[in-house]
Amino acid sequence: MPRTPDLLFRTLADPTRRAIFEGLCRHGEQTVGALTTKAGVSQPAVSKHLGVLKQAGLVRERHEGRQTHYRAQPKALSPLLDWTSRMAAFWESRFDELEKLLNRMDQ
Repeated sequence: MPRTPDLLFRTLADPTRRAIFEGLCRHGEQTVGALTTKAGVSQPAVSKHLGVLKQAGLVRERHEGRQTHYRAQPKALSPLLDWTSRMAAFWESRFDELEKLLNRMDQ
């Protein structure tokens, strides 16, 4: 499934899911148990959030015995970075045009 900005925005819109992803980015690979302790929600809820993050390509899992370890995939955010860059260029040109208009009005 291609990672579109819409999918990534929807996935990261949930504050708990976003906090789980940020925690994995900051602290590296963690088990569901460790994530549950920090998330403040039940283990089934954390597992559900991890499933959504995994479906969006934002996390990967690794099985070791009976435990599953999750790690963030920050490169999966590249469609958001591309979109943000395009929007920044768009708004910069708009502000440049507004500045020119205001300067002409002041003359």
